[in-house]
Amino acid sequence: MLRAFHTPGCIEAGCDEAGRGCLAGPVMAAAVVLPPDFTNELLNDSKQLTQRQRYLLRDVIEREAVAWAVAECSPQEIDRLNILRCSILAMQRAVDQLAVRPQHLIIDGNRWMPYPIPADTIVKGDATYMSIAAASVLAKTYRDDRMKALAQEFPQYGWDRNMGYPAKAHREAIRQYGTTPHHRMTFRLLPEEQLTLEL
Repeated sequence: MLRAFHTPGCIEAGCDEAGRGCLAGPVMAAAVVLPPDFTNELLNDSKQLTQRQRYLLRDVIEREAVAWAVAECSPQEIDRLNILRCSILAMQRAVDQLAVRPQHLIIDGNRWMPYPIPADTIVKGDATYMSIAAASVLAKTYRDDRMKALAQEFPQYGWDRNMGYPAKAHREAIRQYGTTPHHRMTFRLLPEEQLTLEL
């Protein structure tokens, strides 16, 4: 069972992101404030859940959370600022959109940037605290929805299946068709070609 709060007695929001390792699409993040009495036996790190479980939980989280929000950084921002900064910036944007102002933040991971609300970073936080796990579910499902929508526009890349991650079929499509405005141009989109020397 995941823990309810890191710092009891205050309004605490959990934050997480999805899509950090992708070659295409935004990095998306969520912030969630859960009620003190919230429990859900299914809730876990989104990577440990099936797609069906994630979408079931999304409905529960959106219905029962005190507040929740989802935000993003675009591929262009990722290319300009770098993926680590954009992962944090997307989480901060999600917190900014919360209907309730938290007094404390718990962040999945080990890096954070200056922000007006006190925060603790927690490695494997999405497998430790309910609010971070809830944020991981929202970030993942909303990003999957975005990639499925983009796949309608660019079907050849298989984003409805690989969600923009560096799957073999995705890289083959980049090799064959080139890039789109949704690709992160500062990422290594194709493995470096092996050099052959003519003797």
